[in-house]
Amino acid sequence: MPNPASQLPQPDQRYLLEKIYQSRHQPDQHRRFSYSSGETVQMQPGKLWVVDRGVVQLNVLHPSGDEVIVGLVGPSMPFGEGLSCLSSYNAKTLTASELLCYDLAEIEASPELSQQLFRPLIRRLSQTEAILTISSHRRVEDRLRHLLLLLKQEVGQPTSEGIRLSVKLTHQQLASAIGTSRVTITRLLGKLRSERWVNLDRDRHLVIATQAKFS
Repeated sequence: MPNPASQLPQPDQRYLLEKIYQSRHQPDQHRRFSYSSGETVQMQPGKLWVVDRGVVQLNVLHPSGDEVIVGLVGPSMPFGEGLSCLSSYNAKTLTASELLCYDLAEIEASPELSQQLFRPLIRRLSQTEAILTISSHRRVEDRLRHLLLLLKQEVGQPTSEGIRLSVKLTHQQLASAIGTSRVTITRLLGKLRSERWVNLDRDRHLVIATQAKFS
């Protein structure tokens, strides 16, 4: 799978975004929001959210009631109604998160802020293309392997056992992301575990083998 812009945002970029934010908002006017894991983030017209800390899952709700993952937003990355044309677009925190809220007008009026958000936007675009590529594979197992490799590069943390995904995704969430059933995901994960391609740590986080790749 192509891996453009796959590295995690650099800490200095997040620091710069925080400094810009603080310089533009007085303490009594701040718009920093804290969320617990599993909370829904309300979209607001004319507003753009930027993740300061944590991971947010972007979903689309199908008429069937199924939620399909369309993106994972990490530190320094933006999301919001202004970046989507989907009417059923929603966001939910996968971890405890801190988010910054900007008016689109103030972003447009600030060359400094626009510049700092440019690379995270490119990363969002690259991630979206990767997700679209995953859906093009006919075999469900191929789609699952590619999805896990994408998660590995987006939210993976190196450990002595492999690359640990920092967020927990249920079998149903993985199934919805690649258009299959929870039962199929359970079976395929069992197969991948028998191949030592993936494992679970004691906290039930998926750990992907460091050398895992699609062959």
